[in-house]
Amino acid sequence: MSNNSGGKIFVVDDDRFVLESVTTLLTEFGFSVRAFSSGHEAVRQFVLEPVDLVLTDINMPIMDGLELLEKIRFLDKETPVVLMTAYADLDVAVRAIQKGAFDFIIKPYRPPALIHTVEKGINFKRLTQMEKNYKEELERTVEIRTAELNKALGEITQMSREIIERLTTAAELRDEDTGRHIARVGMYAKCIARHLKMDDVFVDDILVASAMHDIGKIGIPDSILLKPAALTAEEFAVIKRHTTVGESILKGSPHKMLQMGAVIAATHHERWDGGGYPAGLKGEEIPLEGRIVMLVDQYDALRNTRVYKPSFDHAKTCSILLNGDGRTMPQHFDPRVLAAFDAVKDSMLGIYEKNQG
Repeated sequence: MSNNSGGKIFVVDDDRFVLESVTTLLTEFGFSVRAFSSGHEAVRQFVLEPVDLVLTDINMPIMDGLELLEKIRFLDKETPVVLMTAYADLDVAVRAIQKGAFDFIIKPYRPPALIHTVEKGINFKRLTQMEKNYKEELERTVEIRTAELNKALGEITQMSREIIERLTTAAELRDEDTGRHIARVGMYAKCIARHLKMDDVFVDDILVASAMHDIGKIGIPDSILLKPAALTAEEFAVIKRHTTVGESILKGSPHKMLQMGAVIAATHHERWDGGGYPAGLKGEEIPLEGRIVMLVDQYDALRNTRVYKPSFDHAKTCSILLNGDGRTMPQHFDPRVLAAFDAVKDSMLGIYEKNQG
């Protein structure tokens, strides 16, 4: 007798002698066996309890072994089914394989061959279950790790955005604008981008990246940047350098948001008609993010007091941007971006009024 750790087996045969002899043999080898004289009985019990292997005769009345195999496969794709037959019929064998049979035993069987086949089937079932459990555990682990990673990335992204906001606020403190200016420019830009139906990544990135548009002012001398009077031509030439300084600070990063920030820093003073700086780009030579920030930065500048001008209310600012006043003209702006501004100008007013100080 074997010390087999066993497994649960259903034996199905309408021949009582075969049923009893097979059951006795398998029990002596340490298996837990349930014997059934018909396929219907076996199916009813199969639904109620798990089993490691089904050993069934093929030639049985009412429900033969192939029908039983079909029903078991419908209920469970993994449990091995071993068919016993007294006739080695090739056609039957092919049909059985097609229906998912695990193996065959030819009657009269040799006990060692039967035990070997049963052990092979039970080991297969156990390995299959182990693989299934491993996959399920792996999926759960991946799901947990993904959630943890997303949380960590979210915290990193939030921290990165806060660092960017603090750095850009530090740059703005050296200028006549307040820190709320950079927040407003970001919100204006997001509003315009969303109206233009840009994708979510672009919309989210421009909210933060546009805040870095004037970060290059860090490289401009205080004597020029904080001058309380109109600038000379030479001084204005120095001021223009803040675009290229900002680009040099931000370029080369692998992060999309900082890449966009570099583009905005370099191009937010370019004009649609080619009259801007530093490169004199024209039309769609100017990246869209630069065209958007150029307009919203101008809107906010017009709303606030400058050395060379008083602050303007919303209506006058919109009139200047849409119709021109000689100094600022509609042809300075991308027509599509200007049309988007016209469509959302009430939202721009709301952003300005809610973000003062």
